[in-house]
Amino acid sequence: MMKSRSRRPVRPAARPLPVNRQIRAREVRVIGEEGEQLGTLPIAKALQTAQERGLDLVMVAPNSVPPVCRIVDYGKFKYEQLKKEKQGRKSQKGLLREVRLRPKIEEHDLQDKIRKTRELLEDGNKVKISVRFRGREIVYPDLGWQVLKRVAEALKDSAVATSQPSKDARNIALTLAPLPTKKTQEAKENAQDEDSQGS
Repeated sequence: MMKSRSRRPVRPAARPLPVNRQIRAREVRVIGEEGEQLGTLPIAKALQTAQERGLDLVMVAPNSVPPVCRIVDYGKFKYEQLKKEKQGRKSQKGLLREVRLRPKIEEHDLQDKIRKTRELLEDGNKVKISVRFRGREIVYPDLGWQVLKRVAEALKDSAVATSQPSKDARNIALTLAPLPTKKTQEAKENAQDEDSQGS
């Protein structure tokens, strides 16, 4: 009989906002669809106002006193929120990403990982390259060091190592940071030229 593998716990999605009859507060501060303040209303009156306009009442600030609700088209509102979150994730720069390798990685796979690492670096992220040893592979640490050296050599035109490679029980790792962009370098050179001319 095979054992079932334990699955990683799924990260819960953001808790949905209470809508219409899900709102439990007695009174709420209401904002209209154009952003105008409609004042503090009993929940029944707020729901009626939203219903008359053919829209939904959505609680946007449940922790304020009284809670703040907006009159909106809930489907459109949800779509806009997801769009903002996605845009926010795209604009995050400077994150530490990880690329995992094996000591006996095939050449094609290695080139693919190098290409992926280059893309991450071009997006402005730091990248931790880690080589993981399994079982008896740990007896051959030289293979792991060679893989790291090849990756660092292939990316020397677009990245710089932020520290010496580190080794723990079953991993060796190297963190790479993107090189400053050409514009930044040109600005530094121009500043140095102006300083030398001024003195």
